[in-house]
Amino acid sequence: MPVRRSQKWLPNVFNDFFDNEWMARANSTAPAINVMETDSDYKVELAAPGMTKEDFNVRIDEDNNLVISMEKKQEQKEEHKDGRYLRREFSYTKFQQTMILPDNVDKEKINAKVENGVLSIDIPKLSEEEVKKAQRQIDVK
Repeated sequence: MPVRRSQKWLPNVFNDFFDNEWMARANSTAPAINVMETDSDYKVELAAPGMTKEDFNVRIDEDNNLVISMEKKQEQKEEHKDGRYLRREFSYTKFQQTMILPDNVDKEKINAKVENGVLSIDIPKLSEEEVKKAQRQIDVK
């Protein structure tokens, strides 16, 4: 009996391992995000071509997480005054990403800007002295 060999078994092994509920597959329409750490801060970059600063909302939520959301609605119309629609297109993009902030960040000094299709967020770190000041000893009674 002839045996048919497949050269595809190796990718299937990786797909089975990585494609499960504890390691969710990234949404192919979600923008790419870079996160970089330096000695003084964290930098988050989000690729968003065609987006403007009005399309973004960057905030700290009630759990002290950084929430980045963007939403853009576009309507393109091609019409004639004396006729009916021959083509009409709507476009809608919505995205939200929540990032857990480390304890050593200065939440009051986080800033964001959009430039050349990239949202850049600068998250300054607190110094070790400032982190120690933020700690509080609670007296046990």
